[in-house]
Amino acid sequence: MANRLSALAGHYSPGRFGAEGQAGVHLSVVADLRLHQVAAWPDSLPAVGQLLANSIGQAAKPGPGCAISSEQGAVLRIEPLKFWLLNLDPPTIEAEQGCSLDLSHSRTCVHIDGPQAQEFLGRLLPLDLRAAAFPDNRVASSALHHVGVTLWHRGGGYDLFIPRGFAVSIWEVLHATALQFGLEIS
Repeated sequence: MANRLSALAGHYSPGRFGAEGQAGVHLSVVADLRLHQVAAWPDSLPAVGQLLANSIGQAAKPGPGCAISSEQGAVLRIEPLKFWLLNLDPPTIEAEQGCSLDLSHSRTCVHIDGPQAQEFLGRLLPLDLRAAAFPDNRVASSALHHVGVTLWHRGGGYDLFIPRGFAVSIWEVLHATALQFGLEIS
């Protein structure tokens, strides 16, 4: 496998920026992203979903717009017949059941957390991010400045998956918007 170089390498510096006091938003680039897409066929969806759940030691596949995770990795259901696997290689899938594709180099992932992360993202994405509407382990596809992105709410923070070719321009938007809350980049 080729060494991955983040699309944001050289475009950001760790530190504190913007409003004084406690940083309301923390941004960090997820290094060495391992991301695979698995597509199932309509009649094989239950079997493929169960295979993916079993690959991370979980009993049930995620429902649409949901994710499951363990120490082995995570399975995100991004579309009715498509899953994303994070931090694990896909299990062997017969052609009659589906197919897989390595997306590791095609996306940049930015982790967003902090006490004002929800309000910050609410200014950028047309999603209801309140806990009742977008609880932990929820996944949504959306648009940020006309760029298709995927958002996963996990562990009190959010992972934002950005197409590689738009990573720098979206990073600039994230940085500029976060300044009003106080920004910490790590």
